[in-house]
Amino acid sequence: MYLTRFRFNRARRDSRRLLGSPQVMHAAVMSSFPRDTDHTRDGRRTLWRLDQVDGQPILYVVSPGRPDLTHLVEQAGWPTSDERWLTRPYDDFLDRLAPGQRWAFRLTANPVHDGRPKDPTADTRRFGHVTVEQQTQWLLKRAERNGFSIITGASGQPNLMLHNQSTQSFGRRGADRPVTLRTATYDGVLDVVDADALRRTLTAGLGHAKAYGCGLMTLAPANDAR
Repeated sequence: MYLTRFRFNRARRDSRRLLGSPQVMHAAVMSSFPRDTDHTRDGRRTLWRLDQVDGQPILYVVSPGRPDLTHLVEQAGWPTSDERWLTRPYDDFLDRLAPGQRWAFRLTANPVHDGRPKDPTADTRRFGHVTVEQQTQWLLKRAERNGFSIITGASGQPNLMLHNQSTQSFGRRGADRPVTLRTATYDGVLDVVDADALRRTLTAGLGHAKAYGCGLMTLAPANDAR
């Protein structure tokens, strides 16, 4: 597995196009791999997430194969910069995960629940959670099965902060109506409970809408929330 970091240049016209559509960004990320096995392999898949770091849009990609982001540099990056993009091996870090470790984490997710519209004869659909409490509970209920627990502070509340809650609507090729996506970004601190399960979470994603920039959890030393 590989972890890749790419900085966007907001002044480039294609940056606005890519940053404005999860569908377009998904296509650009997937075109970074010459072979199918580079982006999907043995239960591991390519995941991506957009962050804002000091006001700068940053793309993170976790993938089974090493990506080539030359096309993104040419369209939306910094072609003359020393840091066109940065890719590092990820497996050594994953292998070092062990129960009892404490990490800061970031996750952008699609917190949803299944339900029916007002028409009781309609099929079950997914509805996005809207409130902070609903979105918090969505993650807390999934923590144990995904190999971690979220620590609690002195107040007894989970060490968790939600931000960038938004609803996006965008077209999808071949669909007769736009996709509507409810997302939230979680920053918090976790303890590793089951290292194998957490490795699966980090390499296969958490929740739905993984093709659209959701599901990628990244870890950092607990004194650094990024």
